[in-house]
Amino acid sequence: MRLALRRDLVCQQAVELVTSYLEGALRGPARRRFERHLAGCPHCTEYLAQIRETIRLAGRVTPEDLTPQMRSDLTDLYRRWRDEG
Repeated sequence: MRLALRRDLVCQQAVELVTSYLEGALRGPARRRFERHLAGCPHCTEYLAQIRETIRLAGRVTPEDLTPQMRSDLTDLYRRWRDEG
């Protein structure tokens, strides 16, 4: 039974793989393992849908769409995030 548990993903691992999955970089057994997790996890399936929607919406934003205040806010947010990690 322990061997089966090692092969199954937990949600935290699935979340860490979402970007690779969406970019097509997750292949073979890793991709099948990820998709098997999605098939049984409504929470990760919803998370994946949210990320896809975010990408879809963000793909429409161009630098010209941002006000100077928005650019400043995003830059500050990025710097705080970077400094925390």
